[in-house]
Amino acid sequence: MSFVDKVRIHCKAGAGGDGCLSFRREKYIEFGGPDGGDGGKGGDIVLLSDRNCNTLLDFTYSPHLIAKSGENGKGSQKTGAGASDMVVRVPVGTVVFKNGAFLADLDKDGEQVLIANGGRGGRGNLSFKTHRNTAPRIAERGEPGEESEVDLELKLIADIGLVGFPNAGKSSLLARLSNARPKVAAYPFTTLTPHLGQVKHKEVAFVMADIPGLIEGAHRGKGLGDEFLKHVERTRLLVHLVDPMGFGAVKPVDGVRTIENEIKSFSHILASKPRVLVVSKTDLPEGPEILKKVKTRYRARKVFGISSATGDGLDKLLDFLVRELARLPKDDPERGAGTRTKKPEREVVRVKRSFEVFREKSGVYRVVGDDVERLATMTNFVQPEAVERLQNIMKRIGVDKFLKRAGIREGDMVRIGSVELEWSE
Repeated sequence: MSFVDKVRIHCKAGAGGDGCLSFRREKYIEFGGPDGGDGGKGGDIVLLSDRNCNTLLDFTYSPHLIAKSGENGKGSQKTGAGASDMVVRVPVGTVVFKNGAFLADLDKDGEQVLIANGGRGGRGNLSFKTHRNTAPRIAERGEPGEESEVDLELKLIADIGLVGFPNAGKSSLLARLSNARPKVAAYPFTTLTPHLGQVKHKEVAFVMADIPGLIEGAHRGKGLGDEFLKHVERTRLLVHLVDPMGFGAVKPVDGVRTIENEIKSFSHILASKPRVLVVSKTDLPEGPEILKKVKTRYRARKVFGISSATGDGLDKLLDFLVRELARLPKDDPERGAGTRTKKPEREVVRVKRSFEVFREKSGVYRVVGDDVERLATMTNFVQPEAVERLQNIMKRIGVDKFLKRAGIREGDMVRIGSVELEWSE
């Protein structure tokens, strides 16, 4: 299965059902009165994090999510059935952005977030009955479902992240310690996508992530590492593997600083995470000598030497990792690369006008506002009472006044959402 960690989807929630215009008509029942029921609510679109999902690949083939609409109301006071919500499963660790703004971080299994609201069902004429109007001939249309553009970005959930140059031995170490089977070969960039593995040592289990190799300039887009460094932003501990053979013209000891500079340039959160240096492939002739040089250069660091091929040094490394994970907090407030938002200490409520009036061009004016646009969209212009109600509400909330201030004249066009009306005094 291909690994996809960033997609854009287009969502359209279900529209509400139309209200019913109906009167009770039965033998021997005079003045039965209105009995039109309301329309049903349209279906919402909800994302649900599922630990059994591990990629966003499905969304690349089906980027459009469309929920079902509610049913129309009927006579005899029958309300239309509401549509069921569309629940879409995504991997744990998915960060959700709606119309470019952060919405949610689904970093736990079973978390949900609403990404598109279903439309409200239109009211039938029974709902408009009053002591002054006992036989209303008016019913609303269903509210359209919300449409939104949602970006999904997957950041894997792991306790330990493996970083280093290509061919540093990250995949070999993950394959040796866990049930993961990443591709292992003797050429750069063998690992093209992140891999997760479950590691168990002395009855302690943790998750380890293998990230494609970094090279100098990765934070500027060179190589593959910049595409996947975000996956180690959630980890609690970084294991930096050092190849005793070096990488290209970069010597092993100097390469440590190169990788750490790339991590620092990519994210201050990564740079602040605890790290341990591990010289891999100590079974090679150069291994023991490079291990001594690394320990000498980085005296303040914890340095280990291992061989994934022979198993040498793995127990000591695992003992240290288990102790460090027990010490480090599980719920790091920085996890998620700063995508979590803090709630304000005190909520400030400001009341402002619910609509704006703009002059688009000569003879054309537009009224913008969620409530006003919803009202116009749900008005059934075939019904004279519905049109009169719309006009009265517009006048009551001040739309007429602001249109006159903007210079509207007899015969000019007024646009409210998708509705076009001709202005008349």
